[in-house]
Amino acid sequence: MKYMRMSFCLFFVLSLSLLGGCSSQKFVSDSDARSASDAPDVRRRVSLRMQLAIEYYQAGQLKSALEEVRQVLAISPNTASAYSLRALIQMDLNDTEHAEENFQFAMKLEPKNSDIVNNYGWFLCKTNREKESIAYFERVLNDRMYATPDKAMINAGVCSLRLKDIRNAERYFMMAHQEQPNNPSVNANLAKIFFDRAQYEKARSYIQRVLKDEIFAADVLWLAIRIENKMGDQGAVNNLGTQLRRRHPNSKEFALFQKGAFNE
Repeated sequence: MKYMRMSFCLFFVLSLSLLGGCSSQKFVSDSDARSASDAPDVRRRVSLRMQLAIEYYQAGQLKSALEEVRQVLAISPNTASAYSLRALIQMDLNDTEHAEENFQFAMKLEPKNSDIVNNYGWFLCKTNREKESIAYFERVLNDRMYATPDKAMINAGVCSLRLKDIRNAERYFMMAHQEQPNNPSVNANLAKIFFDRAQYEKARSYIQRVLKDEIFAADVLWLAIRIENKMGDQGAVNNLGTQLRRRHPNSKEFALFQKGAFNE
């Protein structure tokens, strides 16, 4: 079973809290207790505890999630997905030393588990080791059996942006777009890339897909406003500005809108 924390980032200068991630876009897979005893009762207990850990993690109840992971490992000490989830939790708690240890142990247990490899790549990206992270995402993308390559593509795009490698960022996001054309993170990042290149028509086409999904985070609205301003559509600017004022009156984006600082 695959799962993700319910958040994602629009990772250039934008950040959303919707589904991703970026926080970050974060992913981990439950290995269905492959390393546990074959006894059905053990597998059932491990599965239940892992599901609880996942739910606590998604809800941001990190201490409770850690306790459930501890229970899983007490039942089945070699459950790789439990170590990977514990590493993600420790990453969120800024405990990078122990996160590194748990990721390494998880990959030692299941070196071909692409979910774990993808998680570790994101950990590297988040801890200012972006150049190292790309190799792990590429490793995932070379796994022809991996069911959700768009996750690694998005993460690779994000980390390429952090490296200011815009060409490869666009490449990864376009690959992800082929896999998931309606993914809001992909479309928003592509909109930002094309906006920065002054390709405003392309930028508009991608940001409109995000707005169509009724995603009205402050940074998304502000990017849409800036695009429409460049396109000379004052009516769209005013309408989007009204949305920004209504939804995010105390945001820095609305402050910029009030000043007419469309180029900042």
